[in-house]
Amino acid sequence: MTMTPLRAARTLLLASAVLLPATAYADEAPDSNSGEIVVTARYRDESLQQVPIAITAVSGESLNDRAIHNLQDLSATVPSVDFRNGASNKDRTVFIRGVGTISTSPGVESSVSTVLDGVVLTRPGQATLDVGEVSRIEVLRGPQGTLFGKNASAGVISIVTAAPSQEFHAYAEGSATTDEEYRIKAGVTGGIAPNVAARIDGLYANYDGNVRNVFTDNTVNGYERYGARAKIEATPVDNLKFTLAGDYLYSHDTTPSGVYARTSQIAYPTGTVTQSPALAAFLAGQGITAGPENREVSTNFDTDVRDKNYGGSLTAEWGLGDYTVTSITAYREWKNRQHQDYDALSQLSATFPEGDDRGIVDNSQFSQELRLTSPKGKLIDYVVGAYYLHAKTDEVYTRSLTRLISGAQNVVTGVANYGVKSDNYALFGEANINFTPWLRAIAGYRSTWDDLSYYHVRTSTNDPTNSGATALDVAGIRAYHNSAGSTSTRGDSYRGGLQLDFAANNQAYFTYSRGYKGPAYNAYFNMRSLNATTPLDEIALKPETSDSFEGGIKGSALGNQITYALAVYTTKFHNYQANYNDVVGGAQVTRLINAGTVQTKGVELDFGLRPIPGLSLDTSVAYTDAKVLNFICPTGAPASCDINGEVLPFAPKWKLYSNAAYRFALSGSLDLEVQSDITLKSRTQYQLAQTPGTIQPGYYIWNASVALIGTTGDWQLRGFVKNITNQSYSNFLANGTLAGIVRYVPRDDKRYAGIMLRKDF
Repeated sequence: MTMTPLRAARTLLLASAVLLPATAYADEAPDSNSGEIVVTARYRDESLQQVPIAITAVSGESLNDRAIHNLQDLSATVPSVDFRNGASNKDRTVFIRGVGTISTSPGVESSVSTVLDGVVLTRPGQATLDVGEVSRIEVLRGPQGTLFGKNASAGVISIVTAAPSQEFHAYAEGSATTDEEYRIKAGVTGGIAPNVAARIDGLYANYDGNVRNVFTDNTVNGYERYGARAKIEATPVDNLKFTLAGDYLYSHDTTPSGVYARTSQIAYPTGTVTQSPALAAFLAGQGITAGPENREVSTNFDTDVRDKNYGGSLTAEWGLGDYTVTSITAYREWKNRQHQDYDALSQLSATFPEGDDRGIVDNSQFSQELRLTSPKGKLIDYVVGAYYLHAKTDEVYTRSLTRLISGAQNVVTGVANYGVKSDNYALFGEANINFTPWLRAIAGYRSTWDDLSYYHVRTSTNDPTNSGATALDVAGIRAYHNSAGSTSTRGDSYRGGLQLDFAANNQAYFTYSRGYKGPAYNAYFNMRSLNATTPLDEIALKPETSDSFEGGIKGSALGNQITYALAVYTTKFHNYQANYNDVVGGAQVTRLINAGTVQTKGVELDFGLRPIPGLSLDTSVAYTDAKVLNFICPTGAPASCDINGEVLPFAPKWKLYSNAAYRFALSGSLDLEVQSDITLKSRTQYQLAQTPGTIQPGYYIWNASVALIGTTGDWQLRGFVKNITNQSYSNFLANGTLAGIVRYVPRDDKRYAGIMLRKDF
């Protein structure tokens, strides 16, 4: 029998699951003696300045000191990263270089891969977790599909959590702010037997919020989170290490979707303004003034989103001479429960119906990865491996809509049961060909097989016999819909390039990368409209591919007193998978389509200066030109679909982050640190539809802190102020479901202060 590549991948993965139950990233801390930061962006320990990739690495200590707890916080400090907020975790996503995936459908992959200790998270909503105690976070910019797979076509965010140690260590950390945000974190690690170490970390955080619901008289836009992460690491022999890891995080969010920034909508491309006197009158009656600084809503109930995000892995690294065999076996689940006010208003009228939305998401994934890493220093050093992923998502979404018809209330309820299953197989490898000690070629390839299927069953009280008649349900779609489908494809990702060490600790590189993102289905509540002459939503979208060219120089000088990295890139995405908004029955309907070709190109600079002991100055700046080259409108689409030449959403032209810190001795046992940072961001369009009312003007946020630190590093007391100049901005703007424009209010929309105390034992 012929051994096909797919059969070989399956056989290899099955063997790895039996022989080597798993492994995660090597968790190496920065080298404190040399000042170099060690990263694992290519599945081996390398200096940050020697990796031929545009990459940012943020240490866990820096994250703690600057109160960065999740990817939304991180996006303010890495200029090439942006974040889309939403009322639920399932609506939130990350962008790198202006490219990300905006879709609530479980049938589409994210363009930015989030990796937790070597395990790829399949749904964007999983990535909104509180990161807890980590060693570092690595942000890899540009296509990374060769090593990280199909949902890394725009980049990777890799979270490396803290590892166990044989030496006993414990810590406790607490913080509180002037607007009543409280956070407690604690952990302990140490040896529990010869060659066995364990670690457990826990956290609890609570924040009421910074938005008021005038109808319920509650403070919203807050959260409650608690969870724990544990690891046991065993080294039975010198060349074999196992790590058993598990984590659990519960989140409860009250992010509202009805904070009105405008009572009108502005059409693209005409600029026609459509006022909503009914909305303006309603808000005025509630004492709410719509505007860019509005922090009040009036909804029948508070948004209620509850999340459980948990999983485990068994890890192993096996040294075979100079080679290392690495395996990752992992299982994760993500459960999302949401209750939202569809109309975002607390009044039923002849103009506005009243809607109640409830959603249930159950996601599970199993993955197995096997890698072989060669030693360095030979003509060719390489990483090769095989990967398998099985993921399943089931959703139930219920919408009840109450209308006033001839003075009487008419209630219609629609229920959609839908979901997807996917199996992903891959063989991959990446190598350095070392022509000389200072010149090498880079070559990588990944072959990916995708099996994807979906189902969708929608019922309604408007069609109790499921006859499929043309009676309309909520949002103007068919009252009954039943469909299913499947597709199988194979795709290629690859990378090639050259790397030149032109001086000690300094290099230049040039790479070409091809990215690949698998097929997709638009499985969601409003899956098909009444007027769809062709069931586009029942046809699998083509895979999305990209061609990327990147050149850069990076390095250090004067014993790491100066560090720098400059990257120039251009990337084209073909068969771009995007959401296209349509209006059916007076309500917004979203279609996921292959929208054509888009491009992102730009320049990124990271510069660090440490002129004297204790003083650090770091600046990162990104210029991003991300736009639509050729948008393919669906048949019958309105003129507003013509967006060729327009910007991609969440792609500001300019973004800058600069941080300065100075630590000096007050006494033999006490240091003082003064720190300040600023983020600058140019105007940002938040909608692919280019509606003028959804543009956030440019803004800046200035933060600062002062800390007393024990010279032995065993304690610190830090006071901080966020948004010193009290700048108000929106991290997402959207057309309201029924009228107007709504804003999403960020955590630091107004100035607040706080204090943090940490003690290490």
